[in-house]
Amino acid sequence: MILCDLEEFRLLSTRQIQRLRFEQHISISSATRTTVRVLGRLEAHELIVRLKRRVGGAVRGSAANVWQLSSTGERVLRRLRGEPGRRRYIEPSPNFAAHTLAVADFAIDVYELARRASLDVLELETEPDCWRPFTGASGSREWLKPDLFAVVADAESESHSFIETDLASEHVPKILRKCDAYMRYYRAGVEQVGRGLFPAVVWVVPSEERATQLRSAIRGHPGLLPDLFHVHVPADALRVIAPEPTTNPPERRDP
Repeated sequence: MILCDLEEFRLLSTRQIQRLRFEQHISISSATRTTVRVLGRLEAHELIVRLKRRVGGAVRGSAANVWQLSSTGERVLRRLRGEPGRRRYIEPSPNFAAHTLAVADFAIDVYELARRASLDVLELETEPDCWRPFTGASGSREWLKPDLFAVVADAESESHSFIETDLASEHVPKILRKCDAYMRYYRAGVEQVGRGLFPAVVWVVPSEERATQLRSAIRGHPGLLPDLFHVHVPADALRVIAPEPTTNPPERRDP
């Protein structure tokens, strides 16, 4: 299962693997010891490798290690599925690693929310499975590339969300260009035909200051539908993706 998790999320810290697979231990210290022991065995069999450069500085010791599949581990999974080919693994850049871990962290938050609130995670797609091809207004083929796609349900309703993780490292114009891509996909109507609705677009940001900055930029952009976009710190973003009565997509506002 851990190999599959690393294949899906590309990178995971020891702590994230613990949250995913060893959350039922009686204490955090017990879960940590078990996680470290299991990862040590997988590393000894050369199925996983740890990054040489640690990401972040808040956690010390073995819990701060970041892991990815090794070429051997990836080959084992492909063989189990009967798939040909192999992938070469390299040390990712610090920026890529930080963003990838942040995306994984929010995905794990979603699973933990579901456990706490007795919700069902019907779909949680990572890249590239969550990408959406569509035909733009000019007839050209385009791709929408969210970080995650999630469908979370209770007994009465479902909540559909595209999720973007922002670390406040991108300039606001680049964020707005990504929002423009969502608008083009919205106008293409592909999701509405397939699902009967257009998912919320949830930007997960590191601070309220960043949230205020992006909300203001989105509201001030004439080509965007502000009601389509939600910008929140992680705890508030989880409330947005929790199930609630499904609403119709917002009315289009002409630029």
